[in-house]
Amino acid sequence: MEAVYQRIKGASSVVSGYAGGEEASPSYEQVSSGNTGHAEVVQIEFDPAIISYAQILDVFWAIHDPTTMNRQGNDVGSQYRSIILYVSDEQKSEAEKSFADAQKLWDNPVVTEITALGKFYKAEDYHQNYFNNHPEAAYCQAVINPKLSKLQDKFQTLLKP
Repeated sequence: MEAVYQRIKGASSVVSGYAGGEEASPSYEQVSSGNTGHAEVVQIEFDPAIISYAQILDVFWAIHDPTTMNRQGNDVGSQYRSIILYVSDEQKSEAEKSFADAQKLWDNPVVTEITALGKFYKAEDYHQNYFNNHPEAAYCQAVINPKLSKLQDKFQTLLKP
């Protein structure tokens, strides 16, 4: 998801990390075990004068499958759950509204978790800018490229030049 949001106008910082669990300062290996309660997430800083939170949520709903419990494609486990972590009551309300709107787009029930952000833990350096640093990796080709294609097709007006 990091590579997707880096291409959006108004996104000033996109950082890969972990959140939503109990383990303090988890490593990738710990999160991958599925025992920390954390999900792999991205933290997005954005300029609301350029892009709204609602538009960021629109991209979120469009580029992944929010109907699969603890799964994204071939990645399985609670660390791959669909999750929105909010930092204010306003974001919570907007996320809940977007959830209801997203449900209308899917035949299966949307299972995305919406919860307050407790603590965000930045992922290891080798996870940052992963797509930009490893565009030929199998994961990038199979998972990230299709997301980027959806972004290009559906959200052209939101893309940086």
